[in-house]
Amino acid sequence: MRRVSLLLAATLCVAPAFASSAPLSTALTIGAPATATWTPGSPITFTMTLAQGDVVQGALDGPAASLTLADAQGRAVRQLLGANTLYREFLFVAPASGQYRFVVDADHADTLGAVGGRPMPGAIYTLRVKSVVPVAAQLAPSDAPESPAIRALAQTLAAGGNTASFWRDISARGTPLVEPLPNKDEVLLTFLWRGAQRNVRLLGSPSGDHDALTRLGNSDVWYHTYRVPASTRMSYQLAPDVPDVGDTPQQRRRAIVATMQRDPLNPRVFPESAPDAFAQKSIVELPDAPPQPWITPRPGVATGTLTPFTIESRILDQSRDVYLYRPAGVKPTALVVVFDAHAYMSLVPTQTILDNLIAEGRIPPAAALIVANPTANARGTQLPPNPKFSDFLANELMPWAERQGLPVRADRTVVAGSSYGGLAAAYAGMTHPERFGLVLSQSGSFWWGPGGAPDQPPMEGGWMMREFAKRPRLPLRFYMEAGRFEEGRGLVNITTTTRSLRDVLRAKGYPVTHAEFASGHDYLQWRGTLACGLMALLGDTNRMDSVRQKACPVLTSDDTK
Repeated sequence: MRRVSLLLAATLCVAPAFASSAPLSTALTIGAPATATWTPGSPITFTMTLAQGDVVQGALDGPAASLTLADAQGRAVRQLLGANTLYREFLFVAPASGQYRFVVDADHADTLGAVGGRPMPGAIYTLRVKSVVPVAAQLAPSDAPESPAIRALAQTLAAGGNTASFWRDISARGTPLVEPLPNKDEVLLTFLWRGAQRNVRLLGSPSGDHDALTRLGNSDVWYHTYRVPASTRMSYQLAPDVPDVGDTPQQRRRAIVATMQRDPLNPRVFPESAPDAFAQKSIVELPDAPPQPWITPRPGVATGTLTPFTIESRILDQSRDVYLYRPAGVKPTALVVVFDAHAYMSLVPTQTILDNLIAEGRIPPAAALIVANPTANARGTQLPPNPKFSDFLANELMPWAERQGLPVRADRTVVAGSSYGGLAAAYAGMTHPERFGLVLSQSGSFWWGPGGAPDQPPMEGGWMMREFAKRPRLPLRFYMEAGRFEEGRGLVNITTTTRSLRDVLRAKGYPVTHAEFASGHDYLQWRGTLACGLMALLGDTNRMDSVRQKACPVLTSDDTK
């Protein structure tokens, strides 16, 4: 519901008409996905009975197609999604009571500028109505806290009590506060701060935003409660008494960095080696979070070598630091190129992950090139699609690797990264498939479009989808993941844009393994799932034992080697 205005704006366009004789299909049930196969010339039609005023929220999953709401006689009411609508979620209010048809039409996708063009016959579409809120249930949010513990404290305060006992209990239990729900797959997660005077902001929240905590009356308790999956893993910081400085909303928002720090009541921190509370984040790892079994050194596992090098790049007109990992005691037969050495040599223990995966035989012996950014500014200009940087990788870094005796076969070379690095990995594969045949993206910034200011959302996103759609299919395979807390604000929506690129790639016939986790834009998550991506691309796809299944649950995989 956070993107109501965006979703409504995306759907305000003229809807086509459909004959009353259009074939009916499976009736929709709230929360249950309905799947159908598209045949050219035959729009897919789902049905659902609604009451006047019902607020309906849902999503369409599949290649490019329009989704139109029609009445029982087949008359178009409104277009919910266009063939070129990047975000595939919809929201509308039923204008009258009766049966409605949801019509999926892909016949004209290629003439409407759709991302991916017209899909192939046999394309699969899945429609899910996530919720239907009747008029009687459309009530303003209650002022009563959702957390039972906070509600009980509010009653104590109303009766003349104080917060001392509450804080003693919280200090013993630790934060955030976790409370069960009837649905065992979810919990209530309440973040707390004691004693701020003006405000408290939460960074890394499950909403994907910098949310404000609410003060409980005039007490010293600040709180914000979320319903989250029981498999949640995330890191976060809290910013108390954020100063109101700056002339623009963006500048005032950036003032959060002045006070953001770890949660003083949460003993678990990330990274442990950070010098002070302001450089640390706090950790939430609920019991059902997938394990991360390959991130710590193990006794008896041979340690590979890590050697720093500096490469002079004529293409970039600068020097680049690169760290070369070689597996212990064995000749490598595969290669991993990963960006952001500042993170993938510390927050993500790449060397340890490779040591453990190789020792267990989960991937073949693989060397790695961990590429550093010369400056923060260079990261923001080179990792988003940049022909010079891609040419540096293909025409300078890879020949250098070959001179070091490393394997450089494209079908055994993984190019990997997170955020902008995931975007850069996909671009390297697209522009130089002769070098990079395996693309590993962790929360790739596929919302990106050219022409915008650095670190600002573009006027028109989805550039990568359009580029892959219009190019011939290349010899590439993909592992792509995103967090369910990465829907973010406006166009910066990593969850949805990752799904969109997945759909485009599959429509073109690419093998794609796609995973989602109850996490955010977070190295705490990526340090565990780097191993998942490497196993998906380099490992034996038939080897799926219980350890890997628990650590690396995937939504879907059509990977065939």
